Amino acid sequence: MGKDKNPRRVADNEAMAKLRMLKTSPQKLNLVAGLIRGKKVEKALNDLTFSKKRIAIDVKKCLQSAIANAENNHGLDVDELIVAEAYVGKNLVMKRGRPRARGRFGKIQKPFSELTIKVRQIEETA
Repeated sequence: MGKDKNPRRVADNEAMAKLRMLKTSPQKLNLVAGLIRGKKVEKALNDLTFSKKRIAIDVKKCLQSAIANAENNHGLDVDELIVAEAYVGKNLVMKRGRPRARGRFGKIQKPFSELTIKVRQIEETA
């Protein structure tokens, strides 16, 4: 008598991981996400490990989560995974300020963003 199971949000050969509330601007995060789009997951992990960007650590954690989801939840082969999609979205913006000269107020915006990574299993042609 329970409810029906929710349909999957991704295809049968895909897995997804999402990170929210990353303390960086979407523009900066998109530069790092662009590094891994379309690459094999092993190469993408290496690129993120040796990247000098601070946010690359969090992107690597999200990619590792997507790989673990693919292996444990969906039974996909890790050696045949590629990063199918890596896209960035805006999240909240904290508004702060700083007093300036002549009674003015300098606006400071502290943006947050979110990251979604989808990995897809491809069949290697030998």
